[in-house]
Amino acid sequence: MNMTFTLYANIGSGGPLGASGSLLAGAAVALGVWLAWRMLRSEDLQQENEWRYDVSRINELRRLDPLYRTFQPAIQMLARLNRAVFRDNLAEVQRELQAAGLPRFWLAEEYLARAELIAVCLSPLYVYFFVEWLDAPGLMMAAIAVLLTVWFLRWRLASMAKARLKAIKRRMPFLLDLLTLLMEAGSTFLNAMGQAVDEFREHPVGEEFGRVMTDMSLGKTRVEAFSAMRDRLNDDEITSIIGSILQGEQLGTPLAHIFRTQSDVLRIKRTQRAETVAGEAGVNMLLPAVLVMASTVLIIIGPFMLNYLYLGSQM
Repeated sequence: MNMTFTLYANIGSGGPLGASGSLLAGAAVALGVWLAWRMLRSEDLQQENEWRYDVSRINELRRLDPLYRTFQPAIQMLARLNRAVFRDNLAEVQRELQAAGLPRFWLAEEYLARAELIAVCLSPLYVYFFVEWLDAPGLMMAAIAVLLTVWFLRWRLASMAKARLKAIKRRMPFLLDLLTLLMEAGSTFLNAMGQAVDEFREHPVGEEFGRVMTDMSLGKTRVEAFSAMRDRLNDDEITSIIGSILQGEQLGTPLAHIFRTQSDVLRIKRTQRAETVAGEAGVNMLLPAVLVMASTVLIIIGPFMLNYLYLGSQM
């Protein structure tokens, strides 16, 4: 009992510092509870004066992304700033968002704002570690770390888009072959596309052709659906393939013949890329081979040289 009373007395005797510490601790706990409640809560926005599509898009983002749901006002404020500052880069970021297979509800400026918000949330951690080790220069290092965090998240998006495009180009010849076989066996284009998408449903190429089917089911023509896929991926090889499909559609060429031709073209290009990589391997291995040869010569001749130098110094 005496120990408990003494403990409370010591806490109470801390004065303003003790009270401030208690207030900060209580505020931190309250903030943590509020953030957890906001992350678990996903109420839809009400339709007011905004466009109906924009409200639906925001509601979907609130369901999909807890960070967006928690910090939606801050992300939208940063998005307006990004729209003014990075106007020329937003089209490329939007293309990478679509090529990476991220939800179509993201706008480029909002995704950049999300990356910036993550960097800002990590900034106290950077300040703590760098100031602890470097004192005053630590603030500059912390600012650099925040910028590097934004750059890393931007680079990660570009890497995801590049890897997904590579996976699509690797599997597309097999999907085109399957479409060719099904259509030559008497299946219609939509039935063949549905079976091919179902076969590759767990692969990005199946997702992209599935979006083509969805667009056609919503009323778009084949030309419009494939054009949307071409604009969405924006890759030279895929653009060439879809351009041939669209040209064949306009000229009345059978799609099965086009699919077979394009799958053969893709395989030829894949073989050419492999030959190019194999040709570059010899040049890339030249420097390591020279270093290995030099180290081998030193290991063989080194003892003789040391022995000669040692005996020469004794004479």
